Amino acid sequence: MNDTVDKLVVFLAKRDGIDKLVKTFQYVSKLVNWHAESKHPEIAQRFKQWEVASGLSRKAFRTGRFLTGFNALRRGPGSSTTFRFLAVLANAGEMVYFFFDHFLWLSRIGTLDAKLAKRMSFISAFGESFGYIFFVIADFIMIREGIRKERKLVSTKEDDPKEVQENIRKIRADRVMRLMAVAANIADLIIALAEIEPNPFCNHTVTLGISGLVSAWAGWYRNWPS
Repeated sequence: MNDTVDKLVVFLAKRDGIDKLVKTFQYVSKLVNWHAESKHPEIAQRFKQWEVASGLSRKAFRTGRFLTGFNALRRGPGSSTTFRFLAVLANAGEMVYFFFDHFLWLSRIGTLDAKLAKRMSFISAFGESFGYIFFVIADFIMIREGIRKERKLVSTKEDDPKEVQENIRKIRADRVMRLMAVAANIADLIIALAEIEPNPFCNHTVTLGISGLVSAWAGWYRNWPS
């Protein structure tokens, strides 16, 4: 019990930890609002207010987040030319997303002209979806390389068995984390597409709600202390 509490404290001390918790509030309240709208309008309205408040607070909390893209590129995004190229495109899209998200937040709280909200939302969502596409491609490439390394290790008979098993364990742990990242990025891509090109599937409340929770919980898993 104490170990779980300690991990929760560490998790909530992270910016991403708080973001995933509030994101859970945001999309759970969206689903509850949709479910209660016809029979319990007063309850639905309360959850709608919670959804809006959660969304706005997440945007405020992400102030300056676009700088993480510069930091990721500065650290060196990989050894191969292909992976560097994918990392530049992915982080560039994410930087556009977070940068214009600031203006979207300011327009929605009334600091800037409210008419800017739609345009800022489109630009932010476009950058987001652009970046996620390349993040997903990069993760699939790394997963494929990990599978090749694992197969090579399994077929190895001369090396220390314990060392081989440890290396395999690390490869599998990395694969799980990358699959969680893929799940989160695809879920967020669906949400972004709902803003870029509205359509009955992406814009349905259930689709948006489930996508938001998949993204939040996948991120929760990735950020939870080991």
